[in-house]
Amino acid sequence: MLTFFIEGVFILRFGKKAMKILWLAFLGCLLSTRCMAQPCEFEFEYVGLAVQTEGMHVWGSSPVIGPDGKVHLYVARWSMTTRNDFNGWYQECEIAHYVGDKPEGPFEFVRVAVPDQDGKFNSPHNPSIKEIDGKYVLCFIVNENDDLTTQRIVMYVADDLSDDWKPAAGAEPDGTMVRKSTDPKDWNFTARLGVSNPSLIKHNGKYLLYVKSVVFPWANSKKRKYMYGVTVSDTLEGPYKNHPKYVTPGTMPLEDAYAFSLGDSVYMLSRDFGASKGSSGGGLLWKSKDGFHFDKKDVTRAYEDLAHYVGEDSLQNGTAYRGKLDGHLERAQVLAIDGQPAYLYVATGVNTTPGYGSCSHVFRMKMRSE
Repeated sequence: MLTFFIEGVFILRFGKKAMKILWLAFLGCLLSTRCMAQPCEFEFEYVGLAVQTEGMHVWGSSPVIGPDGKVHLYVARWSMTTRNDFNGWYQECEIAHYVGDKPEGPFEFVRVAVPDQDGKFNSPHNPSIKEIDGKYVLCFIVNENDDLTTQRIVMYVADDLSDDWKPAAGAEPDGTMVRKSTDPKDWNFTARLGVSNPSLIKHNGKYLLYVKSVVFPWANSKKRKYMYGVTVSDTLEGPYKNHPKYVTPGTMPLEDAYAFSLGDSVYMLSRDFGASKGSSGGGLLWKSKDGFHFDKKDVTRAYEDLAHYVGEDSLQNGTAYRGKLDGHLERAQVLAIDGQPAYLYVATGVNTTPGYGSCSHVFRMKMRSE
């Protein structure tokens, strides 16, 4: 009764048109609140530090279970001592192999799997490893002579994890599988920093290699967009052909996407680079029915920055080598056990241990209960 009285007074004072606008605004607010409250399909439980190495920056750590039952991590790392900034990631990075008895660690250094060769095969970085069709596949980026505009994607394959890697059969002789498109009709023809940050899956009999580019996606656009596209092959070792249209919207910038297939859907975990659903230090979960289009309405907030899990006080005396002391979580990589996503490994630029640079952390990951 009170509601109708208030509504009647409002109409008499401001008119029916104003009342309609008020109700539309209320409904819009209600729908917006429901969308913001949409939960992620997965839960993430913080475990702890995964990898840190004295005197070195450690970045993305990509996991796979070996035939020995142990967890093998392929890790981007570079020296802290030769430069005072964080730019060694594209100047002198190498991919190192670590191993642990359990997904939670501890992990011990085994060997350098892909060394920095300088020149035209410079600073191998952002590794992503998968076991597909009985082979181990290691994808990563390189550049030429510290020039970020020359970034490209390399694909190596091997039958075991002894690091006897070989270029994929469909790649260039050095393993280069994907370069920036030279076709004006392709989504990343305008890419300013080449092509980077690969993630490979097998879905519906096709092999999908997701790639990032920083582009000007529309005519006369002056703003760079951080977007993902996909390259496709009928065989694991390629060659891979560029799908002409981007798969993520330019209105939701993202970084470091990791793709995985589960059931009939394709998922991606990424950094929320544009702070679309929270701070830029956390992550997003993307979902697609076919792997070729990830609609922004299906994107949910996945996890927060490191401070959310360990407390701001525990990071106060740390050093932020990249980002802020809240500990941005980047380079999501997932370990699947029995076909189910089970652990998440992420990198952060914050460390509280003197003499140790950026490091990686591990979370348990599981489907959310209904």
